Amino acid sequence: MENQGETLESGFSDTLAGHQVVSNEEWIAARKELLKKEKELTRLSEEMNRQRRELPWELVTKNYVFDTIEGKKSLSDLFGKNSQLFIYHFMFGPDWEEGCPGCSFMADHMDGPNLHLAHHDVSLVAVSRAPLSQILPFKKRMGWQFEWVSSFESEFNYDYHVSFTEEQIEKKEVYYNYEYAIHDSGTESPGSSVFFKDESGAIYHTYSTYARGGDILLGAHNFLDMMPKGRNESTIMDWMRHHDKYEEVKPKPDSCCH
Repeated sequence: MENQGETLESGFSDTLAGHQVVSNEEWIAARKELLKKEKELTRLSEEMNRQRRELPWELVTKNYVFDTIEGKKSLSDLFGKNSQLFIYHFMFGPDWEEGCPGCSFMADHMDGPNLHLAHHDVSLVAVSRAPLSQILPFKKRMGWQFEWVSSFESEFNYDYHVSFTEEQIEKKEVYYNYEYAIHDSGTESPGSSVFFKDESGAIYHTYSTYARGGDILLGAHNFLDMMPKGRNESTIMDWMRHHDKYEEVKPKPDSCCH
């Protein structure tokens, strides 16, 4: 066991050199101590989920219309046959050539769960301000199957605080993640919003989260968080790029990713 430990340690990168190597008995003891904290975190997460579901709702009174491959659709139409709707606010501005790399990273995690969500009373839809003529070729390039619609002619993105006018940015009047702050990331930002439709057809906004609030949905991060090197990044997601660009140069730290 000691020889194996010495071999492993000598093969570590500089960032892991000198990491403690112990006997199996010591490793089990340390692991059980961490397990106590993991269980506590699980219980805290369950409590947070409960409180999230108990948040008050707000009635949606505006008639939002989106461009889809099947023509114009209302917000109500996006529910399909389900009573719950999850919308991912995908950063893709009207004058952009392609979607945000960070939002694309999120989108890579959507089709798998959607195979199950669609059968459990949840519809999942991505919404961007880019017109369909830009969205659809990029969606095809990336190989995604989830529904993706355009809010180009709608105030939807502005009302849910993921798009901003140049005037708002210039005047430092950007309201994002529930506060007014200096915003240097352009006119688009990421987020997720949840809606419920009752039997009468009334729609309620039940939850929205922004910035790193969607990190819980990134399965790749959960894998990396278990690895010896963790996420292994200097700034948030500086290593990540469109999944068809991994042979290219890494994005700059000041990319659109939050």
